[in-house]
Formats: sequence, structure tokens, C-alpha cells
Amino acid sequence: MNAFKPRETLTEQVARHIENLIAFGQLRSGERIYEAAMAKEMDVSHGSIREGLLLLEKRHLVRNVPRKGAFVTPLDEFFVRSLYETLQLYLTHTGKKLTRNWQPEDMERLESLHAQMQDCYDRSDLMAFLNLGIEYTKASLAYADNYFIVAAIEDLWPSARRCAFVAFQQGGKHVLEDNLEHMRESIQAIRDRDERRLDDILSRYALQQCQQVLEALRSSDRKGA
Repeated sequence: MNAFKPRETLTEQVARHIENLIAFGQLRSGERIYEAAMAKEMDVSHGSIREGLLLLEKRHLVRNVPRKGAFVTPLDEFFVRSLYETLQLYLTHTGKKLTRNWQPEDMERLESLHAQMQDCYDRSDLMAFLNLGIEYTKASLAYADNYFIVAAIEDLWPSARRCAFVAFQQGGKHVLEDNLEHMRESIQAIRDRDERRLDDILSRYALQQCQQVLEALRSSDRKGA
């Protein structure tokens, strides 16, 4: 019997569309989102836009300010450092469980995703690469066994994707190469059931990507000055 898969609601479709506009820089940091214009552009009701924006607020991409409207969450140094510090804490915690408990099918899944990402890199398919990177990290949460950690990380993915795109704009393929190398090292540490090495890999990578995003933001600020 096939598992039941509910269709994506209109609210989720609206949220996904606006999320992509933010993630890929078409809606800029701090920019106001006008409900009427967005509703007209997407041919949906104001209510659908409002519900989508509320969902995106939960995902840290939008701030709804009473009597002023909705604004793209500013992508500044405090936000970026907070994001990667939190991701590091969650992923190193769950990574320990994965190294202890993984089964052969888990390794097959991680290695398959890594191979698919290598293929996307070779084809210069950035969007597919970023989305597979999220799938890879989700797969590594197989043994998290913690409702709150999984739910929290789920809400952080859109910001992680947004930051990854910012880093890529500045660093180009070098950033993607760093991703692939990080995954290759992580898979080997997981296979070896080496918790300490995996913790070190994840910590170094979080710091490296954080610095890449911050440098991209600083570079953008210098160009805009």
C-alpha cells in the first residue's frame, strides 16, 4: 500500500514561492513585501498571501510588524552567526546518534545524495545542488529521535539555503567544492563510527560556511558604499 501524501496547500505554495524569492535575492534583506502586489502577481487572495507570510515568519524569513506590514528578515552578521551556531549545536548532537546507530541503508542514502550533488556540480545546476544539500542533511537526522530538534531544524532550512546562495554568489564553485569535500569527510567519519572526528568536521564546516557568508555580505556592502 502506498503511503498517503497530502497535496501541498495553497498557503504552502504561496510560502514556497516567496521563500524562493527571498532565498535567491529577488526580495532583498529588509525589503517590505506588499501583500496587494504579491497577491496580484500570484493571482491569489490577500488572505492566502497573509497566511503564507505568517508561515515564513515561523521559518525566520519574514518579520510581520504590526501596523507596518511584512518585511524580509535582515541578513546581517548577528543573524548569520546565530544561524550557524544553532545548526552546529543541533547537527553535532544528532551526528553522534547517527555514528552509533546507522544501518547499511542509511549509508547508501547518504552516498547516493553525495553522488547526485557531484553530478549537479558537474552540470552547474546550483538550485538542484542546494536542494540536495538540504536532503542530505535531513537524511543525516535519521536517528535524531527528538521532536523539538527536528522541528527546529526544519524551520532553519530556508535560512540555510538563503545563506548558501549568498556564499555561492561570492565564492562561486569553490563554495560547492567545499560542500562536497565536507560531505565526503563526514560520510567516512560516520562509516568509521568516529564521533569525535565527525564533531570536528561539522564544527569546522559550520565556521567555514559562516565566514563565507559574512565575507559575501561585507563584499556586497563595500560595493554598495
